[in-house]
Amino acid sequence: MVLFGNHCPVRGLSDILKGSVDVITARPRVTELAFQLYGRPLHPELFEVHRSSSVRRGNYEAKIDVTSAGHVITWRYGGITLTEVAASAQHPLPERRRLFCYRLKGQRHDSVQCRGGICYQFEFQLEAVDPEVFWTFQEELAADGQRQGILHKFDSSGRMTLGALSYINVETRDRRLLVQAFHTFPDDYAIVKSQSIFQLP
Repeated sequence: MVLFGNHCPVRGLSDILKGSVDVITARPRVTELAFQLYGRPLHPELFEVHRSSSVRRGNYEAKIDVTSAGHVITWRYGGITLTEVAASAQHPLPERRRLFCYRLKGQRHDSVQCRGGICYQFEFQLEAVDPEVFWTFQEELAADGQRQGILHKFDSSGRMTLGALSYINVETRDRRLLVQAFHTFPDDYAIVKSQSIFQLP
């Protein structure tokens, strides 16, 4: 079934094209984040991309971007495009063909069935931890990022000596793409974890 989540206040594409809207360049507070899925591609200029990687396996292809707030995954198969976005709820994104929008709070998991037997599954978790646990986890992410996956280290916000990290690990199979993403928010000692599966029939 197609899901429609909690209302997410974002501006329509017509509003974006009418005026000069700048992309958000600073990492938002973790409390502002939203997790969204579109049944269409999104204009790349809507995001500030720090790292990017593309994969092609079997009959599908995907582009994975680390952005200032989180990530964008654009998955294509045949004439179908799914775009997953982890970004600020205030980010100027269109509403057309948005399948769901959830505020990033606590834990959530669900799935969307698309035409042609394609299944998209996701789960995410927002976790606030003690400072010691946070810095240990961030060090482990940085070490993993040196070996595999996509890693980006952000500049410090000024309040903390070390900046945030985003790390994305991608596993490909002929009929399945698995993407695990981790985003840290030092000012809040918070970690966002997500896992997404794009599955062919």
